[in-house]
Amino acid sequence: MSTIIHWLVLSSSVYIASFVIDGISVDPWWVALVVGACLMFINTIIKPIISILTLPINILTLGLFSLLVNAFLFWVLALVVKGFAVNGFMPALIGSIMVSVLNWVAGKIIDRN
Repeated sequence: MSTIIHWLVLSSSVYIASFVIDGISVDPWWVALVVGACLMFINTIIKPIISILTLPINILTLGLFSLLVNAFLFWVLALVVKGFAVNGFMPALIGSIMVSVLNWVAGKIIDRN
């Protein structure tokens, strides 16, 4: 999937999550584009490092700890980007799962064509 399409899919997923999940808000619409770009950076640079560091815990929990790491990174992103807010752990967890699933589905659809 090309970088621009991946960025737009992530941004759209965050924007959709703000409508579906109570506790996630994207104030102006263009903040979703900024959040999508930041998520791309986090998933490309920071997440592989964190995954290696938390590998023993992931093995013990059969990979479920990755959900907590994703939710934490989603929540930290809300602290960094002004106009993007996540109110609590459960919206961060559900939002990160929803963004991941939407991104995965869109990737499958786009790669098939």
